[in-house]
Amino acid sequence: MTQSVFLYNTLTRRKEEFKPYNPPYVGMYVCGPTVYGDAHLGHARPAITFDIIYRYLSHLGYKVRYVRNITDVGHLENDADAGEDKISKKARLEQLEPMEVVQYYTIRYHKSMDALNVLRPSIEPHASGHIIEQIEMVKKIMDKGYAYESEGSIYFDVLKFNKDYPYGKLSGRSVDEMISNTRDLDGQDEKRNSFDFALWKKAQPEHIMRWPSPWSDGFPGWHMECSAMGAKYLGEVFDIHGGGMDLIFPHHEAEIAQSVAANGKEAVKYWLHNNMITINGQKMGKSLGNFITLDQFFDGSHEKLEKAYSPMNIRFFILQAQYRGTVDFSNEALQAAEKGYKKLMEALRTLDKLKPSEKSSVEIASIKDDCYQAMNDDFNTPQLIAALFEATRLINLINDGKETITINELELLKNTFKTFVIDILGLYDETSSSGNESVISGLMDTILTLRQDAKQKKDWATSDLIRDKLKSIGIQVKDTKDGATWSLD
Repeated sequence: MTQSVFLYNTLTRRKEEFKPYNPPYVGMYVCGPTVYGDAHLGHARPAITFDIIYRYLSHLGYKVRYVRNITDVGHLENDADAGEDKISKKARLEQLEPMEVVQYYTIRYHKSMDALNVLRPSIEPHASGHIIEQIEMVKKIMDKGYAYESEGSIYFDVLKFNKDYPYGKLSGRSVDEMISNTRDLDGQDEKRNSFDFALWKKAQPEHIMRWPSPWSDGFPGWHMECSAMGAKYLGEVFDIHGGGMDLIFPHHEAEIAQSVAANGKEAVKYWLHNNMITINGQKMGKSLGNFITLDQFFDGSHEKLEKAYSPMNIRFFILQAQYRGTVDFSNEALQAAEKGYKKLMEALRTLDKLKPSEKSSVEIASIKDDCYQAMNDDFNTPQLIAALFEATRLINLINDGKETITINELELLKNTFKTFVIDILGLYDETSSSGNESVISGLMDTILTLRQDAKQKKDWATSDLIRDKLKSIGIQVKDTKDGATWSLD
């Protein structure tokens, strides 16, 4: 842990050196999916973003407890305090039990994340499994005087809280601004103010998911789950809380207020937020109906897709942008990412074929330093990829005999390249992941041997035919002084 990592804290709006609350332990909580539909590209970005952070901090030697929740209750339509629960609605439409919906889409979410090589979190708690903890936290907030009961529901009193603590500092919104923008409550007249938010909601007779509480049979407010589960598994103060920028307000703002109201202190040292995936500049999401599921990317079945894109293609596409920058979907961008990904994988294969020399004409330590510098600068994956492309250039020059490398430098190059490509970026060679690598390699060796025989017999037509046929299916043949090599184009 000799590396100094700097990250952008949304709360303070500046880059800060990462200093764990209780080193070498790191507590990281990330808002996971609401499981009422298939995962789409917008779900992939936070999963990959915090997977990278998890991988890198673990690589540095920190003992990371990574908690990513599953929202399976309390998340109402349009992220409001009124309306139907998203999972209950899905269950009603499909005539299923709500937990059937949860189980089905949780399994599918895991399958998609596994395909993207996103590591499973240390703990993955469900909101419905922590009702007791949420009720207890609501009680604490009530006891402190920052919440009120209305017709069996409990609401957080934002004005009362704001007299003692600043509300809105994460999002930059002021209570005065909220008051000036207040409109009629559209049937939510049980609230004192429109910007008050639910801690506990009394369930209407038709509401399927309900639990007993001191106030009513009901269910917790959406914001309560993360505060309660974060405190349970990471303590009242922990290091990192993450999620998409669309969660800053109201979700994460409400979390800060709840934790301060209940425990009298800030729960989170560093707030990290990834930016959105957009289509034509508009946020991709279920509520807007403009999303493309990950399965559709993998099989190419969506009308907006020109072809299928593999999981590693998608992962590399997302990693090409720094996590706080926007990523706009286009087929052109995905196909450019595919070429970049294949370039790294070819370098990975070539790396193991390199032969050391007595002298080295290349210097590898600076590439290693560049890789660490990129990750230490707020997990800057595009900067890291640029350093790895420089390493790729050297690998190809060494392979072509235009540069030389000693055995020690070669080991440093192998260790650096594989560590950052495989362990930290989480990329793997999809051509070898099926278990048929030896078969494919053997077939290609046979084909290239037949081509070499044709060349020795000066049968140039056959030699060129083999090369051209391979190129037509995406396999590039390159002739070198030591024989022919192949790579995916």
